[in-house]
Amino acid sequence: MSLPRPLVVILGATGSGKSRLALELGRRFTGEIVSADSMQVYKGLDIITNKVTCEEQQLCTHHMISFLDPLVPYSVVDFRNKALSVIQDIIDRQKIPIIVGGTNYYIESLLWKVLVDTKEGKVCSATDGAAGSGTSSPNRKQELEKLDCLELHKRLAEVDPEMAEKLHPHDKRKVARFSLSRSLQVYEEVGVPHSKLLQQQRQEEGGGPLGGALRFQRPCIMWLHADLSVLDQRLDRRVDDMLAAGLLEELNGFHALYNQQKIAENSQNYQHGVFQSIGFKEFHEYLTYNSSCSETRENLLTQGVAALKQVTKRYARKQNKWVRNRFLKRPGANVPPVYGLDVTDISQWEETVLLPAMQILESFLKGEEPAVLPLILEYDQYEGKRNRRVCELCDKIILGDREWKAHLKSKNHQHHLKRKKKAEEYLNTQSTPGTSENIPQDI
Repeated sequence: MSLPRPLVVILGATGSGKSRLALELGRRFTGEIVSADSMQVYKGLDIITNKVTCEEQQLCTHHMISFLDPLVPYSVVDFRNKALSVIQDIIDRQKIPIIVGGTNYYIESLLWKVLVDTKEGKVCSATDGAAGSGTSSPNRKQELEKLDCLELHKRLAEVDPEMAEKLHPHDKRKVARFSLSRSLQVYEEVGVPHSKLLQQQRQEEGGGPLGGALRFQRPCIMWLHADLSVLDQRLDRRVDDMLAAGLLEELNGFHALYNQQKIAENSQNYQHGVFQSIGFKEFHEYLTYNSSCSETRENLLTQGVAALKQVTKRYARKQNKWVRNRFLKRPGANVPPVYGLDVTDISQWEETVLLPAMQILESFLKGEEPAVLPLILEYDQYEGKRNRRVCELCDKIILGDREWKAHLKSKNHQHHLKRKKKAEEYLNTQSTPGTSENIPQDI
């Protein structure tokens, strides 16, 4: 009896070479590639979303790319339902599904049972990063997002105080997403708080602190990582390559086709669909500039390119942080091992990336443990990701032990500390007889 085909998942920051490795493994192991990128599902913006070329797609079958109109709403639930069907079909044909992409909550929805099903067969996201349930009205979601943040938080607290406690009341977009697409919807449909359903899910066989059981046994997960300085340089070059490949023409064409009318109607929203793609909104001022002043337009272009490079590097850091936090620092029965591949020196690609990746996958196909050990990071098992603290000095609510430590070291907090110290010193001098000093200007 032959072993079942493993699910291969290639993780890594943007620009790390995920698509290249997926393509090479797919060709050598009769695999088919399933994109887990929330922007690549849409038609258009091929350069800015870094889609594989038509020639590359002919070398190895690709799924979940360029099948959706840019104006059609799409959620993690829509993706999960379609992608799982595609994956099962690939496995049924005795081929290897290779998941590659940078949208973290899309990947989570495939690896874990992290969606809470309601009695009507609808679902709500159970992961922190997921956006929307797919069953809510887009218009209703927009209505909620227009409400005051505190009002949204109040509504959520009334039906699910435990979930509300985990959310920051000043995070307008996140609170709206949670209250509509998750907690409020679940409560309205089943009459049970979302937090209680999530707790039940974690306690089921194979579940853990961050969700339910794994969907696939022994997924083969590889993480491409590089020295940060090297990755930054690579990302800057990639933006330059995008410009040389026709990025501006692509942006202008897409803007004229889908975005110009929305701006005229004052209905443009860079928080929805393909419009939130990294690289499009950064050129908003450039694309909407109507004056004939070429110097100003050139300056706006320069600013757009600089912003694109900056936000791309920031996004790469976020992707790597997710891998560390979701896999390496949360060991447990439902957290699969991750095998690291160093892509710092791409001139050594075959020796340090391709050959080790092939050996790892061959071991999985034989039902054996790979010769190379999975990555393990030290972690604090007592660290509270959702511990809630209030900094009265800065009038802020901070969620998470790490975030609290970072806040205490932040410039903003230190600034308020200095102001407080000056105020206290002034009051002390006022209470001392015979002392008269000027009131500090920044009290």
